[in-house]
Amino acid sequence: MAPRHARRSRGWRRFARIGVFVLVGLLVVGSGGAYAAYRYEQGQAHRILPGVVIAGVDVGDMTREDAIAAVEEAVDEDLRREIEVVARGRTWHIRPSELGASADVAPRIDAALAIGQEMSWTDRAFHRLFDRPLDETLDVPVGGAGPELKQFVRVVDEAISVSPSNANIELVDGELVVERPKLGIGLERAEAAKELRRAVREGSDSVMLPVRKTDPKVTAEELGKTIVVRISENRLYVYEGLKVIKRFDVATGLGGYPTPRGTWNIWDKRENPIWVNPAPDGWGKDLPAVIGPGPGNPLGTHALYLDAPGIRIHGTYNEASIGTFASHGCIRMRIEESKELFGMIDIGTQVLILD
Repeated sequence: MAPRHARRSRGWRRFARIGVFVLVGLLVVGSGGAYAAYRYEQGQAHRILPGVVIAGVDVGDMTREDAIAAVEEAVDEDLRREIEVVARGRTWHIRPSELGASADVAPRIDAALAIGQEMSWTDRAFHRLFDRPLDETLDVPVGGAGPELKQFVRVVDEAISVSPSNANIELVDGELVVERPKLGIGLERAEAAKELRRAVREGSDSVMLPVRKTDPKVTAEELGKTIVVRISENRLYVYEGLKVIKRFDVATGLGGYPTPRGTWNIWDKRENPIWVNPAPDGWGKDLPAVIGPGPGNPLGTHALYLDAPGIRIHGTYNEASIGTFASHGCIRMRIEESKELFGMIDIGTQVLILD
């Protein structure tokens, strides 16, 4: 932890030692001076040598207990400071202690005491008697940020995250909706946790958390082809991704035989299809049961089969009907154009039919 507090004044300690200096000086000059200095140092051995600063606190001449109390007060103040956290334009304020951060002060106090213990008693006495500071600075490492920090990262991530959206063409309440793909945005959780830990450890007052972008699963290029039929226009559109690449005039259902609105798929496609009379007891009673390939075939030369029962997109030799409401529910096209569409469309292609 970087020092955040001014060093405490040592002036009062100098005055408190004046009497000791005079007394010990007299003893040193007289007989047994070395012994007196030794006894003095032994009596101060439980105190930290002057000139030791821990977490910004001057702990020189303090006992272990006093030093722990003073440094803990300073460290607790640091753990209660607010860190401004910024992610994707949003801001949070949180304290290191709320992230589970803590600091173990005692080992640093023991390290400060150990500095003197590694010196000879004469060196210790010299520093104490003549107020010669060691100029030693120790930090108190802050750690322990764990579950609380990870939970905070999750909260931030959920607050700023936007899921990616795929390229899509669909019907919503009978209306055609074309959706462009959009990138998703979220927190880079592992890096965000690392940045927070660094801010706690280094005493930073602000931190910006990194975000990541997520690609959509389906881009416009991956969307493939879609057929859209607008009955009110008697027109068929072929989309490549989100772009119209072809338009065809068509004929759609007449009167009591409407072309079914909705979302369908091509489940089969046939060249030179055979027409089987779908209503031998109804509107097809005057027509053959089966008509093979050729100029008289109602399906023309190419047909795409929808999963809407009995509905096809097919050619017709009655090209005068194109642009009108003339079929029994199917979608008619000019012969050459039905052939062109047949070559463009695969089984599984989505077909959207709307007014």
